[in-house]
Amino acid sequence: MSILVTGGAGFIGSHTVVELLNAGEDVVVLDNLYNASPESLKRVEEITGKTVKFYETDIRDRKGLDDLFANEKIETVIHFAGLKAVGESVYKPWEYYDNNITGTLTLIDSMRNHGVKNMIFSSSATVYGDPKVVPITEDAGKGNVTNPYGWTKWMLEQILTDIYNADKEWNVILLRYFNPIGAHKSGLIGENPNGVPNNLMPYITQVAIGKLKELGVFGDDYPTHDGTGVRDYIHVVDLAVGHVKAIEKIKENVGLEIYNLGTGVGVSVLDLVHAFESANGIKIPYVIKARREGDVATCYSDASKAKRELGWEAKYNIEDMCKDSWRFQQKNPEGY
Repeated sequence: MSILVTGGAGFIGSHTVVELLNAGEDVVVLDNLYNASPESLKRVEEITGKTVKFYETDIRDRKGLDDLFANEKIETVIHFAGLKAVGESVYKPWEYYDNNITGTLTLIDSMRNHGVKNMIFSSSATVYGDPKVVPITEDAGKGNVTNPYGWTKWMLEQILTDIYNADKEWNVILLRYFNPIGAHKSGLIGENPNGVPNNLMPYITQVAIGKLKELGVFGDDYPTHDGTGVRDYIHVVDLAVGHVKAIEKIKENVGLEIYNLGTGVGVSVLDLVHAFESANGIKIPYVIKARREGDVATCYSDASKAKRELGWEAKYNIEDMCKDSWRFQQKNPEGY
């Protein structure tokens, strides 16, 4: 039996495919390549020495999904596929709701029609909204989300919860990620955004390599130690390993479970800039800009439930994340 990884050519997806293959799992990848490159899967094969079975299909393509499930013996779906930029979602809400919600509903329908009822869902700390208390535990309750991207994750968690409640044959693990950065140690795969990056670390690395003039820091008047937003940055390889642990867990017929995946350490935007400078010996010029719509001041995790129940905890520190991100950028100055 195989694991289907939707969005498996993307940043988190490709790293997870590496860890799954290294753990001896059979993997099938589905990706529409909207914000990913087939080159990432070639490099996954180079890293692992294994062949990746790939379907270039959109999660809204019912026939494409049905053909895949008919052809492959899928046991569990790890669902990454979706649009993911907070800022862009504010200006393109229809596209986010159509892609993320319509696509996932189509995927779920195809799964159940083919008797596949195990899903690990790529959720996000954005579902907590503007947290009242940090660090955030899983039972903090979902909040009033501040952007359409976050609402798609919020709604999809609810949809999957309702499906489980209606049919207890389902097993659903909701993984709430904090802020993944870093890259594979080889420098072969990493975050490879199309156009100007929406996320902080690829923006920093593109400034470092000279593709961009300076970093824009959105807001320096938040109630934090230096006025910039505080987040929980987690190495993408740690995050990928979390999915391997979730696969082990879901085989126990867990029902419905929620886990935070983060380090539990709050790091501000300027903390991250200075850590990158220190780790790599490069100065990053930056300019303060107005706050970005949809951002919250402080968000970091309590991931003790994942440690207790999955045997997982983050191992890489912020210096590792900065060095690995820079190595990928240096090896791939123009991306894939």
